[in-house]
Amino acid sequence: MNPMMAARAYAATQGTTAPSAPGGNVNPAGGSEFSNILQSVIGDTVQQSRAAETQMSAAIQGRAELIDVVTAVTSAEASLETVMAVRDQVISAYQEIMRMPI
Repeated sequence: MNPMMAARAYAATQGTTAPSAPGGNVNPAGGSEFSNILQSVIGDTVQQSRAAETQMSAAIQGRAELIDVVTAVTSAEASLETVMAVRDQVISAYQEIMRMPI
Protein backbone atom coordinates (compact mmCIF):
# COMPACT_ATOMS: atom_id res chain seq x y z
CA MET A 1 0.00 0.00 0.00
CA ASN A 2 1.46 3.31 -1.02
CA PRO A 3 0.70 6.61 0.72
CA MET A 4 -1.79 7.66 -1.96
CA MET A 5 -3.83 4.47 -1.47
CA ALA A 6 -3.79 4.99 2.28
CA ALA A 7 -5.02 8.55 1.84
CA ARG A 8 -7.83 7.38 -0.47
CA ALA A 9 -8.85 4.66 2.00
CA TYR A 10 -8.84 7.18 4.84
CA ALA A 11 -10.89 9.65 2.81
CA ALA A 12 -13.37 6.92 1.93
CA THR A 13 -13.85 6.01 5.57
CA GLN A 14 -14.25 9.66 6.58
CA GLY A 15 -16.92 10.21 3.95
CA THR A 16 -19.22 7.54 5.36
CA THR A 17 -22.07 8.29 7.72
CA ALA A 18 -23.25 6.35 10.74
CA PRO A 19 -25.00 3.15 9.73
CA SER A 20 -28.77 3.38 9.78
CA ALA A 21 -29.33 -0.36 9.69
CA PRO A 22 -27.62 -3.29 11.42
CA GLY A 23 -26.01 -4.26 8.11
CA GLY A 24 -23.79 -1.17 8.01
CA ASN A 25 -23.14 1.00 4.98
CA VAL A 26 -24.10 -0.87 1.85
CA ASN A 27 -23.95 0.64 -1.59
CA PRO A 28 -26.81 0.08 -4.07
CA ALA A 29 -24.82 -2.52 -5.99
CA GLY A 30 -24.95 -4.83 -2.97
CA GLY A 31 -21.36 -4.64 -1.66
CA SER A 32 -20.07 -2.74 1.32
CA GLU A 33 -17.60 0.11 0.98
CA PHE A 34 -15.19 -1.64 3.34
CA SER A 35 -15.10 -4.75 1.18
CA ASN A 36 -14.43 -2.62 -1.90
CA ILE A 37 -11.52 -0.90 -0.19
CA LEU A 38 -10.21 -4.23 1.07
CA GLN A 39 -10.40 -5.80 -2.40
CA SER A 40 -8.57 -2.81 -3.86
CA VAL A 41 -5.79 -3.00 -1.29
CA ILE A 42 -5.36 -6.75 -1.74
CA GLY A 43 -5.33 -6.34 -5.52
CA ASP A 44 -2.66 -3.65 -5.24
CA THR A 45 -0.63 -5.87 -2.93
CA VAL A 46 -0.70 -8.70 -5.46
CA GLN A 47 0.22 -6.27 -8.24
CA GLN A 48 3.19 -4.94 -6.26
CA SER A 49 4.37 -8.49 -5.51
CA ARG A 50 4.24 -9.33 -9.20
CA ALA A 51 6.11 -6.13 -10.05
CA ALA A 52 8.82 -7.08 -7.55
CA GLU A 53 9.09 -10.54 -9.12
CA THR A 54 9.37 -8.95 -12.56
CA GLN A 55 12.13 -6.63 -11.34
CA MET A 56 14.00 -9.56 -9.80
CA SER A 57 13.80 -11.51 -13.06
CA ALA A 58 15.00 -8.49 -15.00
CA ALA A 59 17.92 -8.03 -12.60
CA ILE A 60 18.91 -11.67 -12.95
CA GLN A 61 18.94 -11.20 -16.71
CA GLY A 62 20.98 -8.01 -16.35
CA ARG A 63 18.21 -5.69 -17.56
CA ALA A 64 17.46 -3.89 -14.27
CA GLU A 65 19.44 -1.99 -11.68
CA LEU A 66 19.77 -3.30 -8.14
CA ILE A 67 18.16 -0.16 -6.68
CA ASP A 68 15.02 -0.80 -8.77
CA VAL A 69 14.82 -4.34 -7.42
CA VAL A 70 15.29 -3.20 -3.82
CA THR A 71 12.66 -0.49 -4.23
CA ALA A 72 10.11 -2.90 -5.73
CA VAL A 73 10.72 -5.57 -3.09
CA THR A 74 10.54 -3.03 -0.25
CA SER A 75 7.27 -1.66 -1.61
CA ALA A 76 5.79 -5.15 -1.90
CA GLU A 77 6.97 -6.01 1.61
CA ALA A 78 5.43 -2.86 3.10
CA SER A 79 2.17 -3.54 1.30
CA LEU A 80 2.06 -7.11 2.55
CA GLU A 81 2.83 -6.02 6.11
CA THR A 82 -0.05 -3.53 5.93
CA VAL A 83 -2.46 -6.23 4.78
CA MET A 84 -1.25 -8.54 7.56
CA ALA A 85 -1.72 -5.77 10.15
CA VAL A 86 -5.28 -5.15 8.96
CA ARG A 87 -5.96 -8.89 9.06
CA ASP A 88 -4.65 -9.07 12.63
CA GLN A 89 -6.88 -6.16 13.67
CA VAL A 90 -9.95 -7.74 12.06
CA ILE A 91 -9.28 -11.04 13.82
CA SER A 92 -8.75 -9.22 17.11
CA ALA A 93 -12.02 -7.31 16.69
CA TYR A 94 -13.87 -10.51 15.83
CA GLN A 95 -12.48 -12.25 18.92
CA GLU A 96 -13.47 -9.29 21.07
CA ILE A 97 -17.02 -9.43 19.69
CA MET A 98 -17.19 -13.16 20.36
CA ARG A 99 -16.21 -12.56 24.01
CA MET A 100 -19.06 -10.10 24.55
CA PRO A 101 -21.92 -11.42 26.66
CA ILE A 102 -25.28 -11.68 24.96
